[in-house]
Amino acid sequence: MAPLLWHYRLVASTDLDRLARTAYDAHRAAHPGPLPSWEDVGDQEKKAWRAAVTAVMGSGESTLTEAPPAGSIVVQAGDKTHRFHTEFTAGRQGSLVLSDEHASSHHALFQPAHGYWFVQDLGSTNGTWLNGRRMFAAQRLKKGDKIKIGRTVVVVVSTN
Repeated sequence: MAPLLWHYRLVASTDLDRLARTAYDAHRAAHPGPLPSWEDVGDQEKKAWRAAVTAVMGSGESTLTEAPPAGSIVVQAGDKTHRFHTEFTAGRQGSLVLSDEHASSHHALFQPAHGYWFVQDLGSTNGTWLNGRRMFAAQRLKKGDKIKIGRTVVVVVSTN
């Protein structure tokens, strides 16, 4: 899969521990000296990272963990229907394989976040289109949306 920026993962995730770990790993990668892995960090420091992530991402009195988890997504590509429960890529070599020479290997990322499903172009040559408009950032999906990847149209059948 094409590498994603850590901050996209941070924004898209609803799991506070995952967010804290992702932020810590980014800090560790940018730090000039050696730092222990997340597994070797003490409970107090992990608690501090969770608090920092909540402070940055939380709004008002709500916290990140209050968002309901996204259910599955059902999409139709051609005459085949597919159900996914976790993030996936669509493209010539993605989890949703498209036999389309105009699609990139890993063309678009479909990802659950904050109780909804989103799609994002992964830097493809031909772009990803949602309901006839080219996307330049992650977009929330709903039933009936049409995502054009290469020349293939993927239709959202349902998001539960």
